[in-house]
Amino acid sequence: MEGSRRPEPRRTLPPLLRPHWGRVAVVAAHPDDETVGVGGHLPLLADPLVLTVTDGAPRGSGDIASAGCGSEGEYAALRRRELADAMALAGIPAANLECLGVGDQRAARCLAGLARRMAEWLEARQVGLVLTHPFEMGHPDHDATAFAVHAAVALLVQRGRTPPRIVEFTSYHRSPAGHFAEGVFAPGRPPGEAFPLPEAARALKRRMFEAFRSQKGIVSAFGLESERFRPAPTYDFTAPPHGQGAYYDMFGWGLRSDEWPLLAGRALDELGLGPC
Repeated sequence: MEGSRRPEPRRTLPPLLRPHWGRVAVVAAHPDDETVGVGGHLPLLADPLVLTVTDGAPRGSGDIASAGCGSEGEYAALRRRELADAMALAGIPAANLECLGVGDQRAARCLAGLARRMAEWLEARQVGLVLTHPFEMGHPDHDATAFAVHAAVALLVQRGRTPPRIVEFTSYHRSPAGHFAEGVFAPGRPPGEAFPLPEAARALKRRMFEAFRSQKGIVSAFGLESERFRPAPTYDFTAPPHGQGAYYDMFGWGLRSDEWPLLAGRALDELGLGPC
């Protein structure tokens, strides 16, 4: 029929995002990070779990009042509802959503305990593939989440368990010019592979972004054209992952980058781990 659109071809899940065994879990620092990183592919995943590390409510933040909330608890509850609304659009039920409840901007202060909790969570749910953040000094909670996942996998290996595979999605970091950089991995490690999103997937991801009403100014900074993934590299979490500096040093996000190596080193010592 003249003027009608040709239907888009049926999408298939990239092999990188297919588990070799067990379940798929998307482990994100804050509600909305999972949508930024992998929202366009979420409907293709088979019954995925979505684990949010923090409650999304930074202490003393103007975000709470801006969202019309009177307390951290009220703001955290709002962010949970927004996450549930966004995931419902992708076909993920509320029963698949979990949160560790760590305070927003405070995850780096409890790295060892967070890694132990993560290991228990991954083992209990028989997770064979984890999609999560890279370590690239964009947000301290992103880096703490990456640390927790890598350390948890190393702990499972120590216990003789079959570890899940770790695949990274992009977050954001500081560009060589000192600006916000999203949709690509920081230089110095493999660039990963970009998967263009067809029109229907872009439209769905846009609707998912709109579900995060309290984060409208943040999610609008991220593109919809493609999503990029890579197998997670081995990190030395006590050393900077690149030479461009920490994006979060420009803000009061609960941590300075010169504190991170000390916190990571102490946690690795406590856990009995090296690079992971």
